[in-house]
Amino acid sequence: MKKKIGVLVSGGGTNLQALLDAEKDGRLTSGTVALVVSSKPGAYAMERAKKAGVLAICVDRKAYESREAFEAALLDELQRHEIDVLVLAGFMLVLSDDFIRTYQDTIINVHPSLIPSFCGDGFYGLHVHERAMAYGVKVTGATVHFVNEITDGGAIILQKAVAIEEDDTPEILQKRVMEQAEHILLPEATELLCAGRLQREGRRVRILPKNN
Repeated sequence: MKKKIGVLVSGGGTNLQALLDAEKDGRLTSGTVALVVSSKPGAYAMERAKKAGVLAICVDRKAYESREAFEAALLDELQRHEIDVLVLAGFMLVLSDDFIRTYQDTIINVHPSLIPSFCGDGFYGLHVHERAMAYGVKVTGATVHFVNEITDGGAIILQKAVAIEEDDTPEILQKRVMEQAEHILLPEATELLCAGRLQREGRRVRILPKNN
C-alpha cells in the first residue's frame, strides 16, 4: 500500500511541484501526495496542489498564540488525514522536539547547501546562497536529511553538488541549485523513504537495494 505523504509549505512551492511531477511521471510510486499544508494563507504552493487535485489547507501560524497551539492544530490535520510521511518543502518554521518525535524518522527536509556547510539557524532561502558566495566556495549544492531537534542537523540521506559560476548572483545560484539538485533529490529521497529503503545507523543512512 502506498504511503500517504503530507507536504508542509510556506511559499511558492517549487519543491512541492517537483514531488507532484515525480508522482505524475512515475518516479514516485511508493507514496502519494495526499495533503499539502501551508503555514501562510495565500501561499502559491496551495494553488499548485489544487491544480494537481491534491487537498490543500492552511494552518495559519499567526492565528495561534503559541507554537504549541499551532502544532496541535497541525498534528490534528495530519492525523485526521492519516499521513504516514512528512516532507518539508520550503516550510519556514522550526518544529518542536515533541512534534518531531511524533513522526520520528518519517520527516525529511531539503536544504540548499552541502550540509554541514551553510546550515542551521538563520540559514534559509537566499541567505544560504549569499553566504556561500561571500565565503568564496566553488561548489555548493543541496542536501535531503531527516529532521531532528537540531536545525538542519538530522542524518543525511542524499546530497548533490552544484558548481558556482564566476558571474553568478545569489538569485541565479538559487535557481541553479533548485533545478540541478533540490528538484532531483527531494522526490528521490521521498521515494526511498516511502519504499522502506532507508536504514539509519547513527549518523549514517544506508540505502537498501530495491526489492524486485
